Amino acid sequence: MRWLRLLLVLLAGLLAFLQYRLWVGEGGSRSVARLDRQVQQQTRENAGLQQRNDALAAEVEDLKSGEAAVEERARSELGMIKPGETFYRVVEPEGSTAPATDTPPAEDAQAPAP
Repeated sequence: MRWLRLLLVLLAGLLAFLQYRLWVGEGGSRSVARLDRQVQQQTRENAGLQQRNDALAAEVEDLKSGEAAVEERARSELGMIKPGETFYRVVEPEGSTAPATDTPPAEDAQAPAP
């Protein structure tokens, strides 16, 4: 009978140890949940990077296949113009930092009384 109690205590201790490892230990429920969150975050990041890669691949294909995209880049980034075109640069005077308004001044807006 004494051996039976000892065996029962040993089995209960083993069960407690295994439960502890299941819930708290390495490879337990907490670490699995943490790894699931990391996988979800990495999946979202990969999706964003895949969209970026797709956009860059489309831009590369556009640059390889058509002259319009190359011309647009040359004009906007390098300031290039076609032969026969005239380039005009509009320079604002240094003193005119206030934005222009479309409304007339207050004294011009009032009409004389009849």
